[in-house]
Amino acid sequence: MKKIISVVGARPNFMKVAPLHRQLAQHPGQFEHMICHTGQHYDEMMSKVFFDDLELPRPDFSLGVGSGSHTEQTARIMIEFEKIVLSEKPDAVIVVGDVNSTVACTLVAVKSGIPVAHVEAGLRSFDRTMPEEINRVMTDAVADYLFVTERSGVDNLKNEGVPERKIFFVGNTMIDSLLRYKEKSDRSAVLSRLKIHPQHYALVTLHRPRNVDSPDELRKIVLMLNAVGEKMKVVFPVHPRTKNNLTAAALLQQFSSNVLLTEPAGYIDFLALLKNASVVVTDSGGVQEETTFLGIQCITARENTERPSTLLTGTNRLAGTNWDTVRDAAFDVLSGNIKNGTIPELWDGRASERIVSILQSTI
Repeated sequence: MKKIISVVGARPNFMKVAPLHRQLAQHPGQFEHMICHTGQHYDEMMSKVFFDDLELPRPDFSLGVGSGSHTEQTARIMIEFEKIVLSEKPDAVIVVGDVNSTVACTLVAVKSGIPVAHVEAGLRSFDRTMPEEINRVMTDAVADYLFVTERSGVDNLKNEGVPERKIFFVGNTMIDSLLRYKEKSDRSAVLSRLKIHPQHYALVTLHRPRNVDSPDELRKIVLMLNAVGEKMKVVFPVHPRTKNNLTAAALLQQFSSNVLLTEPAGYIDFLALLKNASVVVTDSGGVQEETTFLGIQCITARENTERPSTLLTGTNRLAGTNWDTVRDAAFDVLSGNIKNGTIPELWDGRASERIVSILQSTI
């Protein structure tokens, strides 16, 4: 019996670990799978909603590290996770994505001589000002199993000198979750609660510090969303970081009545909002992938993306962080100029199956 601990720290991690948990559970005589929630995303209510939506069990370990600077948070996670590693002595640790929990738990495991599997390895924005990029590069440099979601990740890892024996192109576990719950999201009541109709609203998610930490940028975002709101309703589930900054800048009251500010949505409700939107404006990495799979028009308010397949074959457009340009891109979509896309290779709902098959034969 091999003991595996998977680490989750922020909401996108839950979507990537959930299908792995289900797949590992199909081999009870071979694997004991445990989940460690670091508490990096410290909204307890939202964490609970995501665990419930994704049918994940209560975490075996909850570190409760909360917020803080990148250094403080990473250090606290390392200290607390080391206690888990020393007491449980796992045969492998699975980390996902690119948050502080990813790199912190990777370092603890590797220094303890425990193999690490990185799910979503190889993605690169080539922008070292992004904390996530540092986390990705450092994790991939020392992990033992690099599970890649798209072809660019394979190329990036090879260019960095990673041995081919460590690289596995398996597809995207986030898409595994999307496919599993797509039908369930049809039964969500979120559209009726918000009094909106399919294909008659824009959906917005913005949380990156570059976009939401500056009052000047936030004012421009308010103007941009109000302008889009003149064309159709705008649904804006407000990330806690964004809400705090809007409140501090006294901007919450500046949105027009056509911009619907909501609490962050659970996974099922958000999926319902996503697949019924006319256009999505985001700075999220995962949303770029989900919209590409669903064929929804996506405008990414960033200067770069670590997910080039969403641009090359998907429905994503990179608009930069000039909010007039973002507004014009949204207008372009709403005027009927849409981008036809295709689903990237191996985004077929079987990524977790491939990963567990590899772990079966190697751990």
